[in-house]
Amino acid sequence: MSDTRPIDTIRDGNLKASIWKNEGENGPFLTTTITRTYTDQRGNYHDTASFTGTELLRVAELSRQAYSRSNELRRELSLSADREPEDGRRQTSRSFERQADRDRTRTRRQPR
Repeated sequence: MSDTRPIDTIRDGNLKASIWKNEGENGPFLTTTITRTYTDQRGNYHDTASFTGTELLRVAELSRQAYSRSNELRRELSLSADREPEDGRRQTSRSFERQADRDRTRTRRQPR
């Protein structure tokens, strides 16, 4: 990351989703971290990726909002939705749609 600040942050009380722009071999891509902010006994602020059971529904909603916002940012930044992080583990919704289209085409071409 060239900048150490997220390009956007979505908050829900003490929970936050930070969206980061990263640079990889195949160009820029976005990632998201979800954390909970808390204060220690000395009053210092910290972030953790550990959540209580009652926070999990809020984490799920925050994830949904971060997903939508990431798609908006990708369009604004003209990032290709087809680019994947360097590890290649993620498949975008567009690539899932293309795969489904190919599967439907193959199904139509099969003789009956």
